[in-house]
Formats: sequence, C-alpha cells, structure tokens
Amino acid sequence: MSVYLDSAATTRPGEACIAAMTEALREGWGNPSSLHRVGFEAQCRTDRARGQIAAALGCDAECLIFTSGATESNHLAIRGAAAAYGRRRRRVVTTTVEHASVRGAFDLLAEQGYEVVRVAPGADGILRAEDVAAAVDENTCLVSMMLVNNETGAILPVQQSFAMIGREHSHVIRHCDAVQGFLKLPVSPEKLHADLLTVSGHKVHACKGVGALYVKKGVRLIPLLKGGEQEKRLRPGTESVPLIAGFGAAAAELRGTLAARAEYVGGLRAALTEQLSAMEGVTVQSPADGSPYILSFSVKGLRSETMLHFLSEKGISVSSGSACSKGKQSGVLEQFGIKPDAADSTLRVSFCAENTPEDVTALCDALREAQERLVHKR
Repeated sequence: MSVYLDSAATTRPGEACIAAMTEALREGWGNPSSLHRVGFEAQCRTDRARGQIAAALGCDAECLIFTSGATESNHLAIRGAAAAYGRRRRRVVTTTVEHASVRGAFDLLAEQGYEVVRVAPGADGILRAEDVAAAVDENTCLVSMMLVNNETGAILPVQQSFAMIGREHSHVIRHCDAVQGFLKLPVSPEKLHADLLTVSGHKVHACKGVGALYVKKGVRLIPLLKGGEQEKRLRPGTESVPLIAGFGAAAAELRGTLAARAEYVGGLRAALTEQLSAMEGVTVQSPADGSPYILSFSVKGLRSETMLHFLSEKGISVSSGSACSKGKQSGVLEQFGIKPDAADSTLRVSFCAENTPEDVTALCDALREAQERLVHKR
C-alpha cells in the first residue's frame, strides 16, 4: 500500500508536465538567448509557458520572471524591493507565521540595519488585517505576507491587508507568497492588491527547480545576481527550458479544474476532520475556513517523529509541518496559539486531487492502531 498525503511538500509531476518536458528536452534544447532557429524554438517554449502561467494568474505575461523556485522568488522580491525602495524608508513588515524562506530574507534585512516588524496573530490564533496595516507607517518600504500558511492551511487576510495599506500608504510595495494558494484557490495579483507575488512549480504537479515571480509594471527590483540579459536582467542565467515548459503545461492543465478540485479535496478534508474529531486524544488544529488542501492535527501522547516512522512503515506519507524544517519545529504552530506539547505531536496532511476516500480511511485506521500499540499499551 502507498498513500501519499504530503502534497504541500511536493506533488507528483503530472502527465502534461512530463510530456512538455520530454518534448522540450528532445526538440527545444537550444539556448533561448541564441538568435538562430534552434534558440528561437527554445524561446518559443519559454514564452508559451510564461503565457500559460500568466493566464492562470490573470496577469500580463510580461510581468512574470522565471526563477529556480519559491525561495529564490521570495528573496528576489523581498531583498530586491528593499534595496530599490529602502534607501530612505528603512522599515519592513511581515508576519510571524511566514515560510522559512521569507523569514530568512527578513533576517538578512535585519542584519543590514532595516527595522523588521513581524506581526503576530492574536491570542485566538487569528491574524487580522488591521494589525498588519497598523504596523505600516510612512517609513515603511515593504510588506510581505503569505496567502495560505503551509503548516496549518490558515488563509491570511492578504487582500484586506494590502487594500488597507494601499489606501493609506500607496508608496509601500506589497509582496505575497502565494505558493500554497496558486492553482488551489483563486489567486490574482490584481485582486490581492499585490505588487509582487511568488508561485512555485513543484507544488502544482510540475517539477522542482522552477518558480516564478510576478512583478507589477513599474515596480523596481535590484537583482540578487549580476550577469546576462535574461528575464529582464532580474534573474540572469540561461533559462531551464524543460522545467519552464513543464511548469507552463501543468498550469494550463490545472487552470480549468480549480473549483472542481477544491470541492473534491474539501470533501476529503471534511471526512478526515469528522473521523479525527471522533478519536480520543486527537485535536484538529487547522481553522475550519482554511485551505481545503491542508489539515493539521495533534495526537496526544505520541511525538510527531514517532508517528511519521510508524505511518511510513505502513506506506503512508504525511509530514510534521514544513518540509523545509527537516522535521524540526519551525515555531509557527505556537504563533497560531498551539501549545508546545501539542506542536510536538502535530501531523500535517495535505491533499491533491489524486487522493481518494480510501486514503483517508487508511490513515485513520493507522492512527487508531498507533494509539493502541504506542500509547495505550505503554
């Protein structure tokens, strides 16, 4: 038996992605910057993918910059915007529940002398738009917040926060890490009032090693790297045409099924929530109105690491939180009001449309067995 319930960490590349990558490897292997026919054919595949991803975001294709993934996109957005706009305005704002790559980018800004303000959820574990907006002042150059939290599935009030900030402080650049929302929830830079927005390939059935950054027209960024003319000089280096082509194909394949997939996985999440709620010692931690794709829960008396090994032996793949933490606690759960002992026994299930009701049943059966063998018989 093999049950994969860790799609927030990565997804299996889809057939559309594999076919596009294979075709690009065989036929589009040229350098997109070359001016001959072989280079032009490679460039055509890159342009097609850019258009496919832009269509999924509802934005102009010229606004997309290809990168190696979400971490690079987040750093280019955050550090690039701070370098461009932070000469006189030295305050930057984010939240305490961001992905490690965003936290790391702001750590670097703090080392450079920026005033970094990290807005925390309230005592009830809810992050409020008015608190984010209140942290912004005339000395602020940048705000960054994620759309969907990768550990709990909580949907952050990006649209409301960015709209409030835009009305009061139009000079502030607004960045959204939309990695866990893209092609899972409706995501539009314009509707989110985002100047910069990050997406990633391997979360949406494309391959690892490719991502994109939306850059609103007129927004300036200082590139992290200096080199060639690629990607409007914001990301120099020869583009990986196969990875980009696969990303575009995956976006095109998923774009038309967003609502249907969300409804389907929402049903799986609801079924799992119902079964977990009936189990003694199990506490569901994700908000009811969170992403349908992610569910976080704790199992009293069993450490996450113990459970991960037990479930893995059963052929069931889940995680204890962010894959980037390599099994270590990131501290994000506590920021949402989850107590340390519960955080230490937390598991995260994340769905995709390939999952089935039988996967949910298999997980719950294994959890009951783990409780019986590892808790009750101690």
